[in-house]
Amino acid sequence: MKPIKHLFFAFALVALICSCKNENNEASTTSTANQADNTVTERTGQAFIEDDESKPTVLSIAIGSKDHTTLVAAVQAAQLENALVNAGPLMVFAPTNEAFAALPEGTVENLLKPENKDALANILKYHVTPGNYSKDFLKKFKKLGQANNAYVQVEVVDGEPLIGGAKILASIPAGNGIVHVIDKVLLPPTNE
Repeated sequence: MKPIKHLFFAFALVALICSCKNENNEASTTSTANQADNTVTERTGQAFIEDDESKPTVLSIAIGSKDHTTLVAAVQAAQLENALVNAGPLMVFAPTNEAFAALPEGTVENLLKPENKDALANILKYHVTPGNYSKDFLKKFKKLGQANNAYVQVEVVDGEPLIGGAKILASIPAGNGIVHVIDKVLLPPTNE
């Protein structure tokens, strides 16, 4: 009977040790999950993933440009960052800082206010078209359907395409489309 008694105690001891290890693992997993919950940032999505290997997106091109700081501030105020890193292809007509400065005084500051977020988003979406067309290929269009469901006119003047009256100053290929740098801010038509 003694060997059975020792065997029973040995089995109970092994079960107790395994049980303790399992509880420690569960506690460790729960602790790690709680720490992860506490480190969630306010802004999330594709736009906030750091990637040094892929071709830059239309958003990262704008962020990296000293001539587009006003555009980037507007995109951030309208919280459209994630839309500009989608697979696309996206064609972004990117007004320069000078183009924004040419607007009537106080326009940009007013649009950047939180209460004007929807109006700002509408204007910014008017600068985005699905597709990836070169400057020369744009000459074939009469109008382009924009991301805000409006159309922008395309005309050719002196052999150059004008998008809503804006000249294309440069074109930069992106991983998810193309950025056409333009010399004026496009304002969507009003529905009155």
